[in-house]
Amino acid sequence: QVHLVESGGGLVQPGRSLRLSCAASGSFFSINAMGWYRQAPGKQRELVADITSGGTTTYADSVKGRFTISRDNAKNTVYLQMKSLKPEDTAVYYCNTKYIPDYDVTVGLDSWGQGTQVTVSS
Repeated sequence: QVHLVESGGGLVQPGRSLRLSCAASGSFFSINAMGWYRQAPGKQRELVADITSGGTTTYADSVKGRFTISRDNAKNTVYLQMKSLKPEDTAVYYCNTKYIPDYDVTVGLDSWGQGTQVTVSS
């Protein structure tokens, strides 16, 4: 099972930057995609960005050009660099990983972090 620990959230003024980190630990055969989702009050959880083990990235249209996702495969860690933050970026940000467990390499599983609050406000 993969355990995810997020860090880096907080309160920031509009236009400023934040970087989120998410480290994966536990027992697994391989980690495939890693990504960030967010959920604002009263809204559904949405994909912000994800990155495959090979480095292919996907971004929500609302964050393209402002957010950058990256990962360190040696550390099983994914990062989200957020720039030019807007009040509408305020949400709980969740780390997600898709992985193959070591006890059955024929299945793919998901793991979620506990979430970290990002608040953009003056």
